[in-house]
Amino acid sequence: MKKRIVILGAGESGVGAALLAKAKGFDTFVSDMHMIGAPYKKILEENNIPFEEGSHSDILILSADEVVKSPGIPDKAPVVVKIRQKGIPVIAEIEFAGRFTKAKFVAITGTNGKTTTTMLAYHLLKKGGLKVGLAGNIGISLAKQVIDDDFDIYVLEISSFQLDGMFDFKADVAILLNITPDHLDRYDYKFGHYIDSKFRITQNMTQNGYFIFFQDSEVLMREVDSRQIGATPLPVSLRDKVGRGAWLEDDRLHFQAGSNDPIHVHIEDIIIKGRHNLINSMTAVLCALVFDVDMEKIRKGLADFKNAPHRLEVVAEIDGVKYINDSKATNLDAVIYALDSFKEDIIWIAGGIDKGNNYELVKDLARNRVKALICLGKDNTKLVDFFADKVPVVEESTDVYEAAALARKFATSGDVVLLSPACASFDLFKNYEDRGDQFRAAVLDLKNANSKIYGNN
Repeated sequence: MKKRIVILGAGESGVGAALLAKAKGFDTFVSDMHMIGAPYKKILEENNIPFEEGSHSDILILSADEVVKSPGIPDKAPVVVKIRQKGIPVIAEIEFAGRFTKAKFVAITGTNGKTTTTMLAYHLLKKGGLKVGLAGNIGISLAKQVIDDDFDIYVLEISSFQLDGMFDFKADVAILLNITPDHLDRYDYKFGHYIDSKFRITQNMTQNGYFIFFQDSEVLMREVDSRQIGATPLPVSLRDKVGRGAWLEDDRLHFQAGSNDPIHVHIEDIIIKGRHNLINSMTAVLCALVFDVDMEKIRKGLADFKNAPHRLEVVAEIDGVKYINDSKATNLDAVIYALDSFKEDIIWIAGGIDKGNNYELVKDLARNRVKALICLGKDNTKLVDFFADKVPVVEESTDVYEAAALARKFATSGDVVLLSPACASFDLFKNYEDRGDQFRAAVLDLKNANSKIYGNN
């Protein structure tokens, strides 16, 4: 009798898992509480994979031998509770897909910086001529790629929600960038539970693997010192020289992944800017060195890398003012990185749905760097009340085009206009991508209007 695999959720992760399960001969069924997007529904239909949408049917789901749960579905969802009560294993798509490949895994997690680091590590490995795939919380699902299994290495961006459903998975290189409070509603509002989830990235590792982590983080170092982690450690630091790993010294990043003499890269030669991107770059370079990528190829990769949108993305320069889209910065930790990335005076655009932010954490940076704050949201009370006596100018807006125009009004040549919201986007936008896209469009409108007035010189 065929093993029955039920997949909960029919997005990229769920449909990829369904395709893999079907390809491996399992009795496969997909269930989604919501209506399935047209492209994914078409894939299921074309591959004769049975599914339901708009509800979960107990009789069809609780007959499973194993359930692959999409990461967006919380463990407290009634259907998941029922599945667990019946003793049916619940796993993540990456856990499932990992069973069907002998490729090596680079697994990357952290509260902030995952996507940039994942894309950069992938870019550097490809630059080195390696057969490498990109998956996880980005791009095409790992399960779908494993059907053909054309790669020797997969670089995976992994969220805490995905890690919660991973048990036997083993990373060959694990990168842990940082841990700050986030998504605590999924972890009983206990930071320790969230920390435990992130450290699952190191489970099952041996000395043949490498654990790359940011040692300047007190949270990370406390946990590293108290846990039994089997992998070979490669710490990175912006503060201290490390014996084996990476560190910042004299405006250069220094790397020592093996017994050879340290090699270095000048920070001016790295295309992505900001201190947080130095951390991201150090971890990605160490990953490439572990796989013996030539240093000259790494240097070229650091110089021509293109980051994902909405992450300190330079949109335009108008009359000497740079406009930066950092819409992905939906928590204060990311905003602190962003504000600290510029020496210029900043016109800061922030706001949206507050996630319990403690603005004391950014008070000194705002006083020293921000000449005007534009609050973009339906309810800006918390931002206005806190920063009214700390920033020279505070304005409010519920329209991104008006916010961009206000920013231009207050900016002078040499300034930076920075959209770095510190908040969720759902009051005015579909998501952070929509917010960033609309901001980009608003800035480009300003640029085009400026060109018509002054010519295209």
